[in-house]
Amino acid sequence: MAGSRQAVSTDAAPKAIGPYSQAIRAGALLFVSGQVPLDPATGALVPGDISAQTHRVMRNLQAVLEAAGVSLDAIVKTTIYLADLADFKIVNEAYGSYFTPPAPARATVQVSRLPLDARVEIDAVAQL
Repeated sequence: MAGSRQAVSTDAAPKAIGPYSQAIRAGALLFVSGQVPLDPATGALVPGDISAQTHRVMRNLQAVLEAAGVSLDAIVKTTIYLADLADFKIVNEAYGSYFTPPAPARATVQVSRLPLDARVEIDAVAQL
C-alpha cells in the first residue's frame, strides 16, 4: 500500500526516550532514529571514552536493523552528531570497523549538546 509505514522496535536496543520510534519501515527503506550510547539493559549511558560510546551506538543501530531483518551492510546513509569534532578520528575508527566496502554515505556534524549529554549520536537510512 502506497504511503504505508510500520514501526520497528526491539528490546535489544534502548527504548525511545521521547515520542518517536526506534525505526520506521517505509517502502523499501528503513529510517533508524538517532542512537545514543545507552545500554539497553540499564537505560544508562555506557561508561568510558568516545570509542566505547561509539561502539555502543553501533551495537544499538545493529540491533534495530536486525529487528527489521537486515544487517549494517544495508545502511546507505548515516549522520554522525558529535559533541566535539576533536573526537572525529576516534569515532571514525570505531564506526568504520562495522562496515565492509562500500561504506555508506555519511555526514558528520558537531552539535552543542546531545540527549543525556552523550558525546555521539548516529542515525541511519537502510535499504530493505
